[in-house]
Order: sequence, then structure tokens, then C-alpha cells
Amino acid sequence: MSDFVEEAGVEKNVCYTLEVALEKSIVMEERAFRNLLHAVRIVKDRQAKAILRDAAKEELGHKNLIENALLEGHDKNASIMTEPLSSMNLDYVYQQKEIAPDADARESLAYAIHLEKQAVKFYKALIAGCEGAPMMDLFKRLMADETRHLRTLEDLYEKIFLTEN
Repeated sequence: MSDFVEEAGVEKNVCYTLEVALEKSIVMEERAFRNLLHAVRIVKDRQAKAILRDAAKEELGHKNLIENALLEGHDKNASIMTEPLSSMNLDYVYQQKEIAPDADARESLAYAIHLEKQAVKFYKALIAGCEGAPMMDLFKRLMADETRHLRTLEDLYEKIFLTEN
């Protein structure tokens, strides 16, 4: 699985113009969606497909928000700022790997979790480079959205696969 920060060409401690940063964000969200779409196409398990499909829809929503920010300006899309949620750091439970056609719901959920972690890393890199810049609030909101989705996926993983029984 590739690293979205590197693929999108985001350099650490570099503040891009709003337009460039939004374009890089669109590329990252598109790659996340394409990875999930590929997984939906190759995975055979119905539950696994449903998990991957829901994660892909979430990425489309993020991409749409960013495209609207590019079209309309970020101020109209930065209305509600939410704080990022902490991750449960489930990497130790399930190792990151490419998705296979015989992946089950557990593997598909782990795959989606790792893609979300890449998105969080991407937005952290953008925020680090734009400290104090006007568009930083938009990227904080996008990172908060990604951490919310990550937490939802992790909670689902814990509920289904890490029960005491």
C-alpha cells in the first residue's frame, strides 16, 4: 500500500498556496477512493464489499467537499470546526497489507483503517506546513473528518473482532 503523503507530493514543513494544497488533497482523496474501488471489485465476500463500499463513499464525500472549497473558496466550507479524534492505533492488531480477492470482512476493515490513517497523515503534513495560514482551518476540518471516520472504522473493528468472547 502506498503512502499518500509521498504520492501527492506533499513535502514536510512546506506551506502550499490554497489552490495547490486543495489540488493535492483532491489527488489524495481520489487515490484513496480508487484503492477502495479496486478492493470492492476484487473482494468476493459480501460483508467485506459492504465495508469497502461505505469507506469509498466516505472518501467521495471528502473529495466533493474539497472540490467545492476549490470552486467556492475555503471560507464557505469551513463553517464548523471539529477537533480531531484520537486513533486506537490498531496497527499492532492487524498488519497493513494489500487487499486480496479472498479478503474477509476483518481484512477489508483493516485495509480501510490503514487507508484512513494515510489520509490523516496527509492532512497532518499539510497542517504542519501551513501553521497560521488562512487555509489551515480547512485542513484541520478535513483532518477532523478523517479522524472521525477512522475512529468509526476502529470502533467497528473493535466491536466485531476484538470482543472478549
